Amino acid sequence: MIDPFGRRIGYLRVSVTDRCDFRCVYCMDETPSFLPKVEVLSLEELERLCRAFVRRGVRKVRITGGEPLVRRDVMHLFRGLGRLLQGEGLDELTLTTNASQLARHAVDLVACGVRRINVSVDTLDPARFRAITRHGRLDLVLAGLAAAKAAGLRIRINTVALRGVNEDEFDRLVAWCGAEDFDLCLIETMPLGDVDGDRTAHYLPLGTVRTRLERRWTLIPSAHATGGPARYVDVAETGRKIGFITPMTHNFCESCNRVRLTCTGMLYLCLGQEDCADLRTPLRASESDIPLLAAIDAAIARKPKGHDFVIDREHRRPALGRTMSRTGG
Repeated sequence: MIDPFGRRIGYLRVSVTDRCDFRCVYCMDETPSFLPKVEVLSLEELERLCRAFVRRGVRKVRITGGEPLVRRDVMHLFRGLGRLLQGEGLDELTLTTNASQLARHAVDLVACGVRRINVSVDTLDPARFRAITRHGRLDLVLAGLAAAKAAGLRIRINTVALRGVNEDEFDRLVAWCGAEDFDLCLIETMPLGDVDGDRTAHYLPLGTVRTRLERRWTLIPSAHATGGPARYVDVAETGRKIGFITPMTHNFCESCNRVRLTCTGMLYLCLGQEDCADLRTPLRASESDIPLLAAIDAAIARKPKGHDFVIDREHRRPALGRTMSRTGG
């Protein structure tokens, strides 16, 4: 699949649910309105959609949410997609999770062919963790990380940089990741979703964060890439990597190779645009994949050049109304 700007689309992010057992302040309201279950695709339908994308050239699939591991029987989907890793066109199957359910799923994920995962951890302080997640327990997350590590999964920690919230912890996070053999990825907060509170007050440019980190750590530019938007450096003192995802200060649109599929079958061509394609209708209209593949082709043909993210400090409103939990993280 080649979009109008010559970018090869080989990476599909699939949200299997908009539900989550956390309520992170930058992601959703404390009392969100979840999708009616009747609107959510079955696991079999999600697998069929993924298989159609693999037929069209997708080589990497990442399962996201909400929190994907809270969906009942989600391992059926992992097992089905894992079979695509066995010479059927898929090169990598990965997962983004909050790790709350990871302790009971880590071994099965490895058996399905998952080799690395991303885990969201914004703080190592238990009280602060509960404040950011509203419902989360850091001890459960750490237990999940320990189980994943024991199962042989490679782990990247995702941390959203929040001014006045966790900006005093970045050195501690770098040291902790080094000790645990985790990579770290820092992410700028994005104006996505009409959630409680004013996120403009918490926006922290990662250029500022990097300058602060360089006071203690030796950061060496790295050519390492995972297919996503992060730009990496090596940390000489720990031997691990730090990635920087900067949608606000240095967007990564010129190399965008990904699209996002929601649990309702809507295909978002850009995280920062509202334009989407309905794949549920052609999926359910025919047992043949011909209409579905045609809908995918038509969607990719109109993928936009870049996003519209901007921090609106005057009106304090998000660039887009839909939340990250509904889009797929």
